[in-house]
Amino acid sequence: MSVRRMAAAAAAAGVAGYAALVEPRRLVVRRQALALPHWPAALDGLRAGVMSDLHSGAPHASAAAIARWVDRMNGERPDIVLLGGDYTDAHPLFGGRVPAERIAALLCELRAPLGVFGVIGNHDWTQFGAAMWLALVGAGITVLENESVPVEAPGGRFHVAGLADLRTRRPSVSAALADVPEGEPVLLLSHDPDLFPFVGERVSLTIAGHTHGGQIAIPYVRRPVIPSAYGERFVRGLIVEDGRHLLVSAGLGTSGLPIRLFAPPEIHLLELSASVPA
Repeated sequence: MSVRRMAAAAAAAGVAGYAALVEPRRLVVRRQALALPHWPAALDGLRAGVMSDLHSGAPHASAAAIARWVDRMNGERPDIVLLGGDYTDAHPLFGGRVPAERIAALLCELRAPLGVFGVIGNHDWTQFGAAMWLALVGAGITVLENESVPVEAPGGRFHVAGLADLRTRRPSVSAALADVPEGEPVLLLSHDPDLFPFVGERVSLTIAGHTHGGQIAIPYVRRPVIPSAYGERFVRGLIVEDGRHLLVSAGLGTSGLPIRLFAPPEIHLLELSASVPA
């Protein structure tokens, strides 16, 4: 074997080792200030923590890992925590290795004065059905499915709405927003970002997960494995379309192959404020 081929093989082995053993164990805190439409200035500075796609039971997503993620989120001192679903993994080898009740018990250690709210993901329903939902509710976490709840903050009231999972349930944006009075601010949780085109402009921010940033986040190379009908359109990060805002988290765990590359596990700490009128 030539020196060049040996060097290439060594580099490939190094990248593979990093993707399998190092990056999936990292944790990045993404702190971001967002100026949002229809968000009142009285609520400026509200801090929203976002966690999504734990995929508990998959390699690198043990109960101990979840506890570390929860501790890190608590260290950011959010006012509210929003959970994007897929708390478990439905892989035939990894699924169910952490019981629903154990996952819920770990997540109930999240500390946020305005509460913890979440939706159910496709893996949750496939693996546990309603058991994951019931476990979260039993642990004091508000689970939303095509509905909303008002949240009273020191600066005023806003609403958190949540959608049913697109792949396993029947989501309805109109039902989710039915009880939100016109003109009042709303944050919308949707496990799958493919529902974003159906979200109207009255929603200040839609929060989703599901895509994992492709897990192997090499543009175009990742496109065939992104679980979205829109390819790279909603793969990761902040997306603004026609003044509407979507945040897609790359999540924490892995789905399928337990690897990540250029898409490390992440939690978000969002500081929300009113957008400045043009």
